[in-house]
Amino acid sequence: MSRFTSRSLSREQASAAALAASELLEVLWGRGQEAARSAEVSPSQLRALLVLEKREGTNLRTLAEALASRPPAVSRLCDRLEAMGLAERGPSATSRREVELRLSLRGRVLLEEYRAARSRDVTATLEQMEPADVAKLAAGLEAFHAAFARRAADEGVPSVRDDSVADSA
Repeated sequence: MSRFTSRSLSREQASAAALAASELLEVLWGRGQEAARSAEVSPSQLRALLVLEKREGTNLRTLAEALASRPPAVSRLCDRLEAMGLAERGPSATSRREVELRLSLRGRVLLEEYRAARSRDVTATLEQMEPADVAKLAAGLEAFHAAFARRAADEGVPSVRDDSVADSA
């Protein structure tokens, strides 16, 4: 006899399904990255671009926090993004000691291409599903997001909806 109740078994099965789905989304992530001609952009660079998109004019410290990285590593990451023409640095409007980071036009185009490629893959997959299953999936994902947002608030960390790094990355 199983030591799990039917309720915990259901949560265990849901966890396994979510993990499997996340692995499939990782495959779509890679395919989208390749299709968007961004294969030269590493996953950490792509995450940084996504943060810059949502937090226009952010500084290095804030970007480092969002990426859960150290400022020196993020500074080098920004050097590479700037050299690739994907991000720009400029003086802060509020502090002469700080530098603001922004996406360049090329960075915005790259993210648009990336999202379009991912969207095509996700849409093609959803088209293979029954409409009722698509509706259940959407409701389940909304509930999952809401639960994560509550957990993130309890832990004092930004929610996925707040900075959309996890949404997009």
